[in-house]
Amino acid sequence: MARRRGCARVGAQPRWYGPSLEVRRSPPDSAVAAGRRGGDSISKMTDVEENVPPKDPGDAESGPCKPETSGPTREDMSSPKDHPFRLIDTVNDVSKLSKEIGMNHDFHMEEKVLPPSSLEGRVKETMHNAFWDHLEEQLLAIPPDFSCALELLREIKEILLSLLLPRQNRLRSEIEEALDMNLLKQEAEHGALNVPHLSKYILNMMTLLCAPVRDEAVQKLENITDPVRLLRGIFQVLGLMKMDMVNYTIRSLQPQLQERSVQCERAKFQELLNKQPSLLDHTTKWLTRAAADLSTPPPSCPDTPDSSSVVCPSPSEAANSPEPLSPKMVLSQGFLNLLLWDPEDEEFPETLLMDRAQLQELEAQLRQLTILASVLLVASSFSGSVLFGSPQFVDKLKRITKALMEELKSRPEEEAMLTVSEQVSQEIHQSLQNMGLAALSSDNTASLIGELQNITKKENCVYSVIGQRIHLFLKCCLVLGVQRSLLDLPGGLTLIEAELAELGQKFVSLTHHNQQVFGPFYMEILKTLIPPAQAPETEVGSL
Repeated sequence: MARRRGCARVGAQPRWYGPSLEVRRSPPDSAVAAGRRGGDSISKMTDVEENVPPKDPGDAESGPCKPETSGPTREDMSSPKDHPFRLIDTVNDVSKLSKEIGMNHDFHMEEKVLPPSSLEGRVKETMHNAFWDHLEEQLLAIPPDFSCALELLREIKEILLSLLLPRQNRLRSEIEEALDMNLLKQEAEHGALNVPHLSKYILNMMTLLCAPVRDEAVQKLENITDPVRLLRGIFQVLGLMKMDMVNYTIRSLQPQLQERSVQCERAKFQELLNKQPSLLDHTTKWLTRAAADLSTPPPSCPDTPDSSSVVCPSPSEAANSPEPLSPKMVLSQGFLNLLLWDPEDEEFPETLLMDRAQLQELEAQLRQLTILASVLLVASSFSGSVLFGSPQFVDKLKRITKALMEELKSRPEEEAMLTVSEQVSQEIHQSLQNMGLAALSSDNTASLIGELQNITKKENCVYSVIGQRIHLFLKCCLVLGVQRSLLDLPGGLTLIEAELAELGQKFVSLTHHNQQVFGPFYMEILKTLIPPAQAPETEVGSL
């Protein structure tokens, strides 16, 4: 469709106006998930696969997700030198977005907010203002020019129709009749187009179709009397409603997307394995090492004066009648070993190459949590239970420590930890004074700074034990699930419960998806590592 002359003048189309989208992995607003209002509530929807998408192919948020096409050709795949590090490239034709949606239950889309001071933000705001200023000029002209208004109404109609479910035929007919573009065009030609009246009807329809979380935004629009400001507000809220529908559809299709992603990844890997029989060599070594780790008792933590507040596992407990090996135990140990992987070790398991970047992020997050918990544990031993009994103080100390730990990425570790120790000591001293408690003596302050500064050293027992306990928590997450593991946290970890829950959920999601894809391959390897008497067929088959 060609642009109307009035709209072309400012170099922007109505369709161009709308929120940009970006992927977010934090939990979406629960109100959106509750569904939309009206007689045909989205919460009662059973045929979500037949959702009517927005008709505009230019809307990025409503378009299909296409797989990557930059991977190697089939001829490249068959090359022997592809093993194993080009595996990531050869599997790129499996949609990474489908895998992410299937793995991450919190996956959703939301508006991308541009910084007002950025060049892109200024350009976008300037273009939007120019368009709406031009629309105002057209409507105030004598006689009024409705060319741009008609284009806006046409797009609003398309958006409203896209928000309907397939069975909402009555509302579909009502919208088609109320926003009949041929009739509206005739009214515009005779100067009789009633924009305020149409806007009122659109607001009423938005009230029926929006999620409860958008009720307040729609109600605010009802108080706007200026027609241009009202249309601008309508477009902004409709953009959010479109994202609500997209996110609901994503959540509804997650099981299908996850199943398809598993099948595609497994089939692609099997195809590569048929061409390269040695493709599982590193995976076999990885599982063999995990089985060996389970057969060897872990070293006990040395007893040092600085670790008086931390109870180290006794050697008798570690060596007390170890359980027979099982496939689940070996795999869990293998996944835990990945969080301590030597970056210089190039024998990374082939089945996890696509997840290596995410595992490295989890490893960095694990290290930060170990430092954070160690700092809080040492600080609490000096400041006492009264101060750490204040949730406000603990939250503030956590925020300060987290912010300062970011400097570990850009500064020498020793310098960064010195800053952490001094800032934490100062915060404890100030809080003790504010609460009317006795301040730390100069000797205790020096001891506190010294212990905090040395926390990240390998020989530090506090850091070592906290690391072991976080690994124990993650192991419990793999076996029992995150929520059950949070019910009985090891000592020293209760202050970082929320952060542990986030880390555990990411780790479990990644490993669960990996087991779904590569379970049959792991089963064949584990049969050679575990005697049949120790590996029941039911447990091996469950992989």
